[in-house]
Amino acid sequence: MTQAFVCIGSNKGDAEQHLRKACSAIASIPGVRLAGASSLYQTEPQGRTDQPWFLNQVLRLDCEEGVTALSLLDAMLAKETELGRVRDTNDRFGPRVIDMDLLLFGQETHGEDPHLILPHPRMHERAFVLVPLAELAPGLGVPGRGTVENLLKKLDYRLEGSAIFQ
Repeated sequence: MTQAFVCIGSNKGDAEQHLRKACSAIASIPGVRLAGASSLYQTEPQGRTDQPWFLNQVLRLDCEEGVTALSLLDAMLAKETELGRVRDTNDRFGPRVIDMDLLLFGQETHGEDPHLILPHPRMHERAFVLVPLAELAPGLGVPGRGTVENLLKKLDYRLEGSAIFQ
């Protein structure tokens, strides 16, 4: 088994319902078992601030031997489309029904293929990723970066209940 971590988010329509559907969709991928889920966090939009806040969550997955980082990513992208995600190359950080990002796949690193970069290239900068990830695995090592809890200590953010300001 390989342990993987995924961040999901939504800021269109019923975001909580979209996250529930995303959890079910990811759990339906052959060879993947949903092994844990963080609390839901309300987060300020990053990159483009003139949009509704996001609802975010991190999932821990157990992946069987035949599941690779690339096959998991491709399956997640297909599930995003099934759930109504429309990618707008002109508005990369705009509102979305659902977003699924593969953060970590075991301790694998990938950087040569722009389709698959592991660990996720911006996860260490984002409180909306690290706060829920720390809930699931605070001592987890992020290849080349350090532990989740140490990465979180380096960020300028504040947590008020379930709202993350950064």
